[in-house]
Amino acid sequence: MNPPKIAKMAKVALVLLFVALLCVPLAMKRWSRPATGADVGEAAALARYGFHLKEMAHAAGIDFIHQAPELDPKLAHVMPQVASFGASVSVVDVDRDGWPDLYVTNSGSGSQNALYRNLGDGTFRNIAAELGLADVNRAGTGASMGAVWGDYDNDGYEDLFLVKWGRPELYHNDRGRGFTRVSEQAGLPAWINANSAIWFDYDGDGLLDLFVAGYYPDEIDLWHLKTTRVMPDSFEYATNGGRKYLFHNLGGGRFEEIAERVGLNSRRWTLAAAAADLRGTGRQDLFVANDYGVSELFVNDGKVFREVGKQSGIGFAPKSGMNASFGDLLNEGRLGIYVSNISEDGILIQGNNLWMPVEAKAGELKFENQAREFGVELGGWSFGAQFGDLNNDGLLDLYLTNGYVSLDKQRSYWYDFSKVAGGNSTIIGDAKNWPGFDGRSLSGYQAKRLWLNDGAGRFIDVAPLVGVTDRNDGRAVALADLGNRGVLDVVVANQKGPLLLYRNTVVAGRHWITFDLEGKASNRSAIGAQVTLHWDHQKRVQVVSGGSGFAAQNDRRLHFGLGANAQVEKVEIRWPSGRVQTLTGPHIDTINKIKEPA
Repeated sequence: MNPPKIAKMAKVALVLLFVALLCVPLAMKRWSRPATGADVGEAAALARYGFHLKEMAHAAGIDFIHQAPELDPKLAHVMPQVASFGASVSVVDVDRDGWPDLYVTNSGSGSQNALYRNLGDGTFRNIAAELGLADVNRAGTGASMGAVWGDYDNDGYEDLFLVKWGRPELYHNDRGRGFTRVSEQAGLPAWINANSAIWFDYDGDGLLDLFVAGYYPDEIDLWHLKTTRVMPDSFEYATNGGRKYLFHNLGGGRFEEIAERVGLNSRRWTLAAAAADLRGTGRQDLFVANDYGVSELFVNDGKVFREVGKQSGIGFAPKSGMNASFGDLLNEGRLGIYVSNISEDGILIQGNNLWMPVEAKAGELKFENQAREFGVELGGWSFGAQFGDLNNDGLLDLYLTNGYVSLDKQRSYWYDFSKVAGGNSTIIGDAKNWPGFDGRSLSGYQAKRLWLNDGAGRFIDVAPLVGVTDRNDGRAVALADLGNRGVLDVVVANQKGPLLLYRNTVVAGRHWITFDLEGKASNRSAIGAQVTLHWDHQKRVQVVSGGSGFAAQNDRRLHFGLGANAQVEKVEIRWPSGRVQTLTGPHIDTINKIKEPA
């Protein structure tokens, strides 16, 4: 090749190299964060609704798949139905490091529960085995159905009650370094087929008591059946379920069972419970959502409970109650109660209940079901639901999970299910009379609901528009500010499915305030404390909960969205001891740690 030609080619090469170098920054800028459908959806959600949820359990180090319980072979033909519970999630700061952790139950024989420690950088590590809370589903001991946390000895660390079909378990938190099983020392019975439990101080003595609600009767061992007559005796008025327990905390790690003595003698099939002071008496009343029947409301005078369901308006329509959660939806300082039920287009429309308080005589309670008016009535085969301000606009929203048994999409079990439901108690009550599932679905693959509060008494479902698109068989949902960022993230436990973690992104410019309470004369967990926030000529009340929803427990800290240009006027805290504390000018956009005054 001659020299002139070489020189010419060299010049061309230099030009091409120069052009390429100019293009590199443009290319890097273009591909550093490619525009995808997800990006466009997030931007649109933030612009229109003020928030967006992104599922990122795996990215956060969480890879948990729930296993269903394996019961007596006599139930094999209906196993998808009778073994359809057990996936739960509860939020706890197990070691008091200021970061909310997650406890998740498993239900298969020999399966492991998980305790995901929040590392503070957006990731989690399972430490259940290290702390002695993993291997709790051994053969012969039953299966985990849920978990609730409360500091029963007021040492500053949250203790664990494990809800089971089988041997109930109480674990003492040894200052975040491990757990000691204290079930027998505490006085727990050998066997309860429970689906629900909550901590609350029913008598205001500063010690947390424990309410446990049976589902199946205690004498039934679902792994070793003596009879197949273990089903409810009615689809509307069943009263052959498990008994209720109230373990009164005597101090010193000992409890005394007093349920029947104080008026809690129901034998309905309970799936959820929640407690709050609904009458302003300073005592927490008890709401119980029952499957195969009516809900029950027990008002509390500090010594005994009185069931007032019918008088209050909630005890008339029997449904399939599966959730109990409280929320001040209209910023009026009054709590409504949300109960989930079953709806299937063209087959069964029970509809969910939103019991809103209405005017009543002093000391009485009256509620009206306004689920249809608010737009939160139809949620499929509904399970767990929680209220929380997900976009920090100052209004409570509602996240609901659903889906019963997802098997063959092309074949439905509903026809056979309806035949049994219409039978008499002799037919319904014996599992051998129930047709086999044979791989068929029953309200499976359902779209979840995320209802956004418009502030005018209506909710709109925005679930797929803000990133919630899963079709798992959802059971429990819990809300928590996992990143201490002032936004509520969403954690969902699915039956025979993955644990989902939806990280929340909220549009800039919206304010918030959070309260982390610690009791002194009250129980140290401050469960039952009621906080009323006054801001921008509005007020909203929230209660520190010892368990709510379905098989769930939220972040114990109380999060309030404030919207833009917020000014908090005052905060009123009614402690379980009866003390009332008023704060003026609290700091916003921060977590306020408040200790009960001496």
